[in-house]
Amino acid sequence: MAAQRATARDAKYPLGATMVLAGGLCLSFGGLLLRYIEDADGWTILFYRSIAFTLTVLVLVVVRHRGRTPRAFLEIGWNGVLAAASLGAGFTFYVFAMLQTTVANVVFIASAGPLFAAVMGWMVLGERVRPATWLAIFLALAGISLMFADGLATGNPIGNFVALGVPLTFASMIIFMRRGKSFDMVPAICLAGVFSIVASAVMADSLDISGRDLALCILLGAGQVGGGFTLITLGIRYVPAAEVALFSFSETIFAPIWVWLAIGEVPNPLAMAGGAIVFVSVAGRMVVGMLEQRRQAPGPRGGEGVA
Repeated sequence: MAAQRATARDAKYPLGATMVLAGGLCLSFGGLLLRYIEDADGWTILFYRSIAFTLTVLVLVVVRHRGRTPRAFLEIGWNGVLAAASLGAGFTFYVFAMLQTTVANVVFIASAGPLFAAVMGWMVLGERVRPATWLAIFLALAGISLMFADGLATGNPIGNFVALGVPLTFASMIIFMRRGKSFDMVPAICLAGVFSIVASAVMADSLDISGRDLALCILLGAGQVGGGFTLITLGIRYVPAAEVALFSFSETIFAPIWVWLAIGEVPNPLAMAGGAIVFVSVAGRMVVGMLEQRRQAPGPRGGEGVA
């Protein structure tokens, strides 16, 4: 019976990997949308973005569970609460880091997420990290180091230290959600939005905002963050922790592309080379995972695997 459940999960690996990749793609629009905000500061942006994020995810939870919505929130248990706290803290660390150091430094430090997720997944969940995954992680890190090589020499050390909270909290969220994957964990990210609303309301000097900036914050919350983390959360059930963090690198790949296409900020040659390495490592690991799933799948009569 356990083997049958494992096979069923393996069969949904391509779906889960695709969801995580799509989630990273949604998140990649954040930098572009933030460029268009005119006056609002970081905490004000986080406040209104979190409201839009929370309401969007809440609607999804209600649609999925209808009359069982209160029970769906209760079913996430302590794993869901801890995942929500981790994600909410990650939102906060991200804003603090962005205020204290360069964007390049924050993104580079955040790229350590797969390493943290791989180690934590092995220690907490006992998930074995395949050699192909380790190789893809280190290749992706090498690519990202090229992408942001010009920006690593600058930045406030305090901001860099705070930025370490981003990959730590993201990896923690993945671990807690993987541990509670028997239940729908989408309510947990809704709860993370509530935590973020409270934190930003306390920290913001003023919540005044223009109509233009408010519209962009709603788009950030409902589409960029809401869509991104919902897809990642749904995909987590079928993909090992280390690979979830690895596939979410699609955010890093596409973020500079959107800025380039929309406002003409051309990536330098190092950034383009690094992005190509990251793309190849992520795509290669996904293809390897699908091939492994095909080899392990039972044949038409439940016997030998499909060739």
